[in-house]
Amino acid sequence: MAQQSSSTGVPGETAGGSGSARISGGLLATLAGGGLLLVFMLQNRDDVTLKFLVWSFTVPLWLFTLVTAILGSIVWIGLGILRRHRRRLARRADRRD
Repeated sequence: MAQQSSSTGVPGETAGGSGSARISGGLLATLAGGGLLLVFMLQNRDDVTLKFLVWSFTVPLWLFTLVTAILGSIVWIGLGILRRHRRRLARRADRRD
């Protein structure tokens, strides 16, 4: 005898209909990375001196880490947008041929 599930057909919803959604791999990686970054920043609160060409700055290491992480994520997202744009243009060119 086969048992049928009473799924509602809504993605991410369980058979019981409780409405609990699953956590995606990307969200899990983002939360884990953010947590590790937070722990790193809390453990490294000393001031550091940064030298660039003729300038010298003294900033907290946690702030430098945060700024670097934000700039890195902006570059990462920007490269992804450029890649998607190039692929979209290539697909359009293939359709015209």
